[in-house]
Amino acid sequence: MLHKTKGIALKTTSYSENSIIVHIYTEQFGMQSYIINGAKKPKAKIHANLFQPLHPLEMVVYHKDNGGLQHIKEAQHAPILKQIPLDIIKSSLALFLNEVLYKALKSQSPDPFLFHYIQQSIHWLDQTEDNLANFHLVFLIKISRFLGFLPLQTSGKQLPYFDLMDGIFTTNLPAHTHVLQAPHTEILYRLLQMTFEQSSSLKMEKEDRKFLLEKLLEFYKLHTENFGTVHALYILEEIFQ
Repeated sequence: MLHKTKGIALKTTSYSENSIIVHIYTEQFGMQSYIINGAKKPKAKIHANLFQPLHPLEMVVYHKDNGGLQHIKEAQHAPILKQIPLDIIKSSLALFLNEVLYKALKSQSPDPFLFHYIQQSIHWLDQTEDNLANFHLVFLIKISRFLGFLPLQTSGKQLPYFDLMDGIFTTNLPAHTHVLQAPHTEILYRLLQMTFEQSSSLKMEKEDRKFLLEKLLEFYKLHTENFGTVHALYILEEIFQ
């Protein structure tokens, strides 16, 4: 049966000399894998270049509820990203977020609110002229709410420790190493309250930003099955030195 759905391209792998399998997080069906025969041919109806990292799509798809590889009848960019493919900072952020999302959404069921948040974040990244040094930190924090492990604030005042395993701020130092302490707990508090626009004015030492990002990825790893290593991390560390 044919269905219309929006999607966000996350990962493409070669299937044969001219065909690919593309993993797309869709608005209607959650994470899906599609086989596209002949996608590498110059005159392909649905070309492999359509599925660049984080590109938003409008598709007409054949969908089977029994899972497995699905098929796409029609696909187009919606909208066409103008700056992300050409700007080195934005394209590097897109590669990083693309890898994080693929790992975090592998088994994700349909969630229109999550889909719309990701879509709106991509559009903002593509259009903004703001400083982007903290964009990915806010994105990781905000999206954790949809994934079920948003850092919890159980008190009206700032607490000195953040327990990564339990996902809570606390007055007591946990008996393990998965923890944030001052001054990074204070930075995390501030980022929790910020929009993308507000985060552009937050001043942070590069060492603090690097450490906080590594701890946020550790947080994801603790709360996401088979999350593994984010290989694009080194790209951001080079970009935001």
